[in-house]
Amino acid sequence: MTNAKKTIGILTGGGDVPGLNPAIRAITVRALREGFRVIGLRRGWAGLTDMVRDHEVDNTENFIELTEEVVNRAGRTGGTFLHTSRTRPSHLPKAQVPAHLAEQYTSEINDITPEILKNLEWLGINTLIPIGGDDTLSYGHRIHKEGVKVVAIPKTMDNDVPGTDYCIGFSTCVTRTIELTHKLRTSAGSHERFLVIEVFGRYAGYTALIPTMAGAANRCVIPEYEFDIERLTELMVEDRKKSPSHYSVCLISEGAKYGGEMSFEGGEVDQYGHKKLGGIGDKVSAMLKDLSPKYNDGRRVNIVNQRLGYLVRCGDPDAIDSMVPMAFGNLALDLVVAGKSGRLVSLRKGRYDSVPVHVVTETKKVLDVEKYYDTDRLRPQYRAFDGQPMWVMTSDV
Repeated sequence: MTNAKKTIGILTGGGDVPGLNPAIRAITVRALREGFRVIGLRRGWAGLTDMVRDHEVDNTENFIELTEEVVNRAGRTGGTFLHTSRTRPSHLPKAQVPAHLAEQYTSEINDITPEILKNLEWLGINTLIPIGGDDTLSYGHRIHKEGVKVVAIPKTMDNDVPGTDYCIGFSTCVTRTIELTHKLRTSAGSHERFLVIEVFGRYAGYTALIPTMAGAANRCVIPEYEFDIERLTELMVEDRKKSPSHYSVCLISEGAKYGGEMSFEGGEVDQYGHKKLGGIGDKVSAMLKDLSPKYNDGRRVNIVNQRLGYLVRCGDPDAIDSMVPMAFGNLALDLVVAGKSGRLVSLRKGRYDSVPVHVVTETKKVLDVEKYYDTDRLRPQYRAFDGQPMWVMTSDV
């Protein structure tokens, strides 16, 4: 079969990040020039889930044929023009089973993978390129085991996909976190308060640690180490006294634990088994305020408390998240053209590479606390930079 008869499918799943559209553009432009046809699957795995295998049915909400004109227009922007979702076809709730499949799949939780495989075949997709975090890519691994050719691309603000030092979106997240933290300093300094900022990071603390290393904060709290609130208060008061403007800053990963538990916005669980994180910043702020008199000569310190959230997801990618997606997209096509599949493109110790896609299901990528985090001072530690990758502390090898 010649390349002209082959079709590549692209999808983006999970949370949006800056850099997804440049990745889609890079894949599409290279693929078209190599003689492939390219289909963009809308709304992550949801496009393949809701698709009706009938040429008379309008499936424009589920897929689109990609051209250079389409991707060039979006390639410089943030977000994903293909849209995204957290759909998991192997764990689909009964209420989300498409109407045309409702009589066939009647359990409370359904595995409709057989339909996904038929839909890929109906579209003529020979190789699928999912772009996502470990949840999205874990289902990519599942269908690869079912015989689908898969070449995966890692993206996540948290930078926690195993097998790669870097995931699309991480640089913009760090850049924005530093920028917004410095902007919030003016209010914290004006009112002589503690500044507590909740940032992304469910299991991995890179998005709190790296900005702190870059000077954005005095202290950081990460998911990998359960902090002592008394010690954090003592340190924050100490930092505030040393500051000419009488304020101090702490970055807190959303997945940080207090009392052995994460903080959640509610009890609802998504299809990947996750509750929506949120609220640890509020809890820590309240406790810091209450405990501050103990370490501040009996005087209470008030708080500026902010959750960055979508402010670091939205908007255009920075320089690195414009460049790396281009490289990842071309690396994915290198693998496709070479006839290789079951791979995750990666950036390891400053070099582009690929690893088996099954790594995303076998481990969690988390910070090496002993090596990179001072558990007494609640801040990064780094003893030597010689030989370290550019993104210090993010290497998982």
